[in-house]
Amino acid sequence: MPNSFASSHSSSSRPSSVVLARASLFKFVGLLAAVFLLASYSLVYLAQDLDRAEEAESAFYTKKALQSLEKSLRSTVKDYAFWGDAYKHLHTEVDTDWAFVRQNIGPTLYTDFGFQGLFVVNDVDRTVYSVVKGELKSVEVTEWLKQPIAGILDKARAGAETETPTTAFINVGGVPALVAAAAITPGTDPTVVPDDRPPSVLIFVDVLNSAKLLRIGDDFGIDRLHLATPDEAGTASLFPLGDDGAAGNLRWSPQRPGLRLLGIGLPLIGVAALLVCLMTWVILRRTTVGARALDASFASLQSSQDALATSEARFRDVVEASSDWVWEIDAEWHFTYLSERFEHVTGLSRDVWIGAVINDLLSTELGTLSQWLSIPSRRPDISIQCRYIDTEGQERITRLSARKMEGGGFRGTATDVTEEVEARRRIEFLSQHDALTGLPNRTRLQEFLDGKLKAVPTLDQPLVMLSLDLDRFKPVNDLLGHAAGDRVLNEVSNRLADCVRHGDLVARVGGDEFVLILTDVSSQEEVETLCRRLIESIEQPIAIDEQEVFVSASLGIAMAPHDACEATELLRYADIALYEAKAAGRNTWRFYAGDMNAKIIERRRLESDLRFAIKHGELRLHFQPRYRIADGQMVGAEALVRWQHPERGLIPPDTFIPIAEESGLILSLSNWVLDTACSYAARWPERLFVSVNLSPSEFKQGNLVERVQKTLASSGIDPGRVELEITESVMLEDAAGALEIMRTLKRLGVRISMDDFGTGYSSLSYLRAFPFDGLKIDRSFLNRLADSEDDKAIIRAIVGLGRALSLTVTAEGIETADHLKLLKSVSCDEGQGYFLSRPLDTFAFNELVGLFEEAR
Repeated sequence: MPNSFASSHSSSSRPSSVVLARASLFKFVGLLAAVFLLASYSLVYLAQDLDRAEEAESAFYTKKALQSLEKSLRSTVKDYAFWGDAYKHLHTEVDTDWAFVRQNIGPTLYTDFGFQGLFVVNDVDRTVYSVVKGELKSVEVTEWLKQPIAGILDKARAGAETETPTTAFINVGGVPALVAAAAITPGTDPTVVPDDRPPSVLIFVDVLNSAKLLRIGDDFGIDRLHLATPDEAGTASLFPLGDDGAAGNLRWSPQRPGLRLLGIGLPLIGVAALLVCLMTWVILRRTTVGARALDASFASLQSSQDALATSEARFRDVVEASSDWVWEIDAEWHFTYLSERFEHVTGLSRDVWIGAVINDLLSTELGTLSQWLSIPSRRPDISIQCRYIDTEGQERITRLSARKMEGGGFRGTATDVTEEVEARRRIEFLSQHDALTGLPNRTRLQEFLDGKLKAVPTLDQPLVMLSLDLDRFKPVNDLLGHAAGDRVLNEVSNRLADCVRHGDLVARVGGDEFVLILTDVSSQEEVETLCRRLIESIEQPIAIDEQEVFVSASLGIAMAPHDACEATELLRYADIALYEAKAAGRNTWRFYAGDMNAKIIERRRLESDLRFAIKHGELRLHFQPRYRIADGQMVGAEALVRWQHPERGLIPPDTFIPIAEESGLILSLSNWVLDTACSYAARWPERLFVSVNLSPSEFKQGNLVERVQKTLASSGIDPGRVELEITESVMLEDAAGALEIMRTLKRLGVRISMDDFGTGYSSLSYLRAFPFDGLKIDRSFLNRLADSEDDKAIIRAIVGLGRALSLTVTAEGIETADHLKLLKSVSCDEGQGYFLSRPLDTFAFNELVGLFEEAR
């Protein structure tokens, strides 16, 4: 009974739906009426504004038309007035035959330009030459114009020196005319000598009759441009000619776009208002019928509430007995019911989430939950995994099942499966990721690469693979242990991951080798920028137990589809490019090129041939003489190795020396060069020395001193006649060890020289600390002498530095007489180069030594 009374009371106090509908509709009609009034006012205002804009635009183009006419007439009179021939035939004397008969300044100005009057006024303001409408006349210009023109003549003569004409609008017999005047001068004609009289003035008169004004208006888009009549005075569309309209006023007929707009817009607004009134009447009738039906259904709804309350109580008792939590949503995806188990499982409040949208609580990997529930013909026995955030901010996973309710909405159950999913995910992760760094392993790399290649990358959007290998990583393991090496690998992995984007892949494929897959790179410049950033990041110091460890990286790059379209080929090509990067000095990158594979095969073949050449006497030794610059005397020679291949011919050192260093043959090669050079030099005159280059890798082997000592003993040469050339990289890699070896070599009595001085960044400090006897200026400074004053200054500074440190300074690459002259002027000690002598074989060198001995 209480519920029945409450329902009856609510029904009686509730406003009628018919009254509410009519009130809302009348308010809407009032709002539409205001909108129509505002639209009509805006249309009228816009029309007036368009007419004003059209009026202003026509006035602007009228002004531009007259300015263009004045400019054209000034240009024409200037061409004829500032002319040496005109000065001779119209000022110095008046030659009508030249001017009129020969048509230099005559009837053509009327036929071609339409100038009705052409006059020449002499120095005493008398008209001496007149052409009216193309005919020669004898008339004063003031009489023809019916007004004095002294002001125009004065302005024209005032512009004689600057060759500036003048123009003015005047009224000639009620018709406006444009007068252009300019002083007649010799112009730039050097053959005409001006006299001391005031210059004569050339006058052109262009009468602006009705036909001409219409033509001018048509050219500039001005409708019916004409001279204003007295009846048109005071109207808006007027343009004055001359001072305050002394020459008359121009009138035109501006277009009226605003009037046309009103003619179209106002009827349309009226029709729209009529249609709105008709629609309002129809809607009012239908709304009244619908409101009455709504009042009837409300009474029926009240009577069913008691039955619904009983049903809900029964359903709640069943749900709370379940171990999972039960949910229910309406057709708008809002929670209408959550069982008490919801709070126990999720830790969330039921009161907060009832009424909220289900998508705000649960999310899926396949889109929103509402999209999954809306799938047509979805099987009700299929569940879906969803995620939500619990009260502690942790992500939880639940398995959701749902069935559609009659009348709209869904209900179902939810089971928490977080621990089960995490366990399965961990197993899958370990099968595809590196256990040390957590990066993807080879298996995951292969799957990722196969998937991306199936998408068929294009030349505009290629798939880029970077094969990365750490440089200087082995000493970390050897000196600090594998635990430190593992920490370095973890730090490098983090840095690599930080350098790439979300859609890219960084994988560790073994040891200190990594592979990066880039999926959104469109140009080679972007790849090079990333490589530079990767190297800079890896080169940053890594703190290991209070000490800093430094490593670097080399990278090889291959791209699909440019280089390959299969994963195995792409990996192999990236490794080949990595090999090229390491061959180029490490700490850099190289893109795969089609000839790299052939180069590797060729390099291996050359390595095998070089090994054979060292053992079977295919190497040759050439000597490049070194001279004392002051007097041109030979003081020694540099030993240069050559390889005479039986099939390939002479192979340059630039080709086989790097191969020897990488393959470990450099020691055998260097031993041969040192032994052979010293054996030859032992037979030279006592005053000549031999210079031999040493590779930086020879300092790392630990037996350099023993090898040199053995060579000195076997050849019998005086140690003071042997010079060993080393580069700065020897000291950069192990300064302390290199210093000890060099001091031991000095105790043997040999000389030590720094080669390629000036190309490093810390050579000066090494000159002070290491026992050098001399230094060699790199040839690059001499090659740029013609273009760079800085290189000349550097050479002077190096020579001065060597003298201050008591070092013998030798210049390489002397190729011109200017090079030699400069070196002599700065007192450089010694030099070598093609200008002095090319490298010679042993026979030619011995002959050269003999010639020098005879000359002594």
